[in-house]
Amino acid sequence: MPLEIQMRLKEDPLYKVYLRNNSIWYKKLIRDPNTFKDFINEMKINYGLRPIDKISKMIDTLNVISNLFNNML
Repeated sequence: MPLEIQMRLKEDPLYKVYLRNNSIWYKKLIRDPNTFKDFINEMKINYGLRPIDKISKMIDTLNVISNLFNNML
C-alpha cells in the first residue's frame, strides 16, 4: 500500500476501524490507491457521516422534542 494512503489512514481513527471491520478494502487499496475516495464514501455511508445523514438525525431529534412538548400540553 502506498505510503500516502497509509498516512491518511492513520490520520482518522474511524478509517482504521472501518478498514479492520471491512478487510476487503486492504486488497482494493493495495491494488488501486485511487479507490481511497470510494473507501471514504462507503465509510461515511455506513457510519452515517454524510451531510444528509446529519440533517436527518437533526430532524428526528426535533420531532422527538416537538412530540414531548405536544404531549405535555
